[in-house]
Amino acid sequence: MTLRIAFTASSAPLAQSALETLTRRYGDHAERGADVIVALGGDGFMLATLHRTQELSAPVYGMNRGTVGFLMNEYAEHDLPERLAAAEEALLNPLSMRAETVDGEIREALAINEVSLLRQGPQAARLRISVDGRLRMSELVCDGALVATPAGSTAYNYSAHGPILPIGADVLALTAMSAFRPRRWRGALLPKTAEVRIEVLNPAKRPVMAEADSRSVRDVANVVIRSEPNVAHGVLFDPGHGLEERLIREQFV
Repeated sequence: MTLRIAFTASSAPLAQSALETLTRRYGDHAERGADVIVALGGDGFMLATLHRTQELSAPVYGMNRGTVGFLMNEYAEHDLPERLAAAEEALLNPLSMRAETVDGEIREALAINEVSLLRQGPQAARLRISVDGRLRMSELVCDGALVATPAGSTAYNYSAHGPILPIGADVLALTAMSAFRPRRWRGALLPKTAEVRIEVLNPAKRPVMAEADSRSVRDVANVVIRSEPNVAHGVLFDPGHGLEERLIREQFV
């Protein structure tokens, strides 16, 4: 049976050129009803594609036409159906973010990589952290804090000196950015089932924004973060180049 492939590409010229070449060679099926969706671009476009297609059954196979490409496979024009047939699937559960603003507005979003809280102004944020309803840190003075999934642990979390998590680990990383008090606090590893509540102390003087995979909510009062087991994103990788191998390899660079 011929594999029904749907192509999608970022607006970058390199990605658009690849889209034209591949659709001319393999055709282009509508995303709804396709067997697989091929995303051409970088990691940001891959995340956007996964969010946009999360209600569809087709997994997403990325080919790097961007910069970093951690979630992408190597780009090649030949033997694409054979590569897709041999690809290995990883299922990623996103985080859910429920943010309440200082005006009482509730905003919700999903994040495949991380949910982060960041200071909006020149002054450091003051945050209070509870886990599963139990107060764990009465005050964290910092530039921000984030909760990352294993898939997102090599992204912003790693840049903030957080740990790289094995893809199969049932844990989340809670990491501070530029912690001032407690100065040497390096974060925590939490069970995947944990619910993290972060409250903003003195938001009028020290405003904070929240982001879920780059979708922003400004002037937040508190944010509740937890894993969302009812949503699973299917991502395809070439054999021997899956997320588990990439996460291990990243630690020996």
